[in-house]
Amino acid sequence: MIINGVAIDETFAEAFGMRGTRLIITAHDLTWARHAAVALTGFATSVIACGAEAGIERELSIAETPDGRPGVSVLLFAVSSKELGKQIERRVGQCVLTCPTTAVFSGIDSAEKLPLGKTLRFFGDGFQLSKLIGGRRYWRVPVMDGEFLAEESVSMVKAVGGGNFLVLAEDQVSALRACEAAVESMRKLPNVIMPFPGGVVRSGSKVGSKYTALPASTNDAFCPTLRGITRSELTPDVGCVMEIVIDGLTDADVRGAMKAGLAAVCSVGAAGGVRRISAGNYGGKLGLFHFHLREILA
Repeated sequence: MIINGVAIDETFAEAFGMRGTRLIITAHDLTWARHAAVALTGFATSVIACGAEAGIERELSIAETPDGRPGVSVLLFAVSSKELGKQIERRVGQCVLTCPTTAVFSGIDSAEKLPLGKTLRFFGDGFQLSKLIGGRRYWRVPVMDGEFLAEESVSMVKAVGGGNFLVLAEDQVSALRACEAAVESMRKLPNVIMPFPGGVVRSGSKVGSKYTALPASTNDAFCPTLRGITRSELTPDVGCVMEIVIDGLTDADVRGAMKAGLAAVCSVGAAGGVRRISAGNYGGKLGLFHFHLREILA
């Protein structure tokens, strides 16, 4: 399959079942809501070492938030409900509770719940108060600028992490431009994030390492500087490879984002320096979800 001069490998991205949630952070204005959201989603690129994968989903108008203030929606993903609960408590406690004027709410509904204000309330040292409004409980924690308001619990759903594709280009500039176009297109869609910096990964990994302490190591087959000393997947016209990883609330969300991103890369095309598109997988043995590139683009 060749689209606009770009060869599409006959392969698939292998993704994994995760646990996910959405938090809505509001504040006096959008600037402060974004400050809290950026801090909360920091150091959250890969569960390999970060504990969670998180990112800003979108900005919210006053008509879309529970308290009628400007807000930001963030998505968080972890490998288990226990880990997700731990990450929510730590990140909200250190990054939202501390941020001037903010409040935090659950942005998704499901039967599975994790504590939010239920644990953060103890910072109030006994001065905290609760209110039950419309069947939902909120905690008011006194802080030095007034009160921090947090919904008692946040809903959790089964989710999908690790959808991906690889952009193989003639040089770094071409790969970056194609990936930037893809990320811009995917960020217009709901229910997905690209958790790495700017949505792009230069250090794609494989499972395992020659060093037993490491669970993952550089994907040498796609490293251009190793072309002559490893079993390379790269042809001579490829000088740079970059990866985009997608997490979503459902497999359909991940598939839709991949379709938009792949189409954007193909629009850049061979004229823009893109040579091939591939994907990362583990032979289909580890992940429950397989996203076949040619099937998505057909």
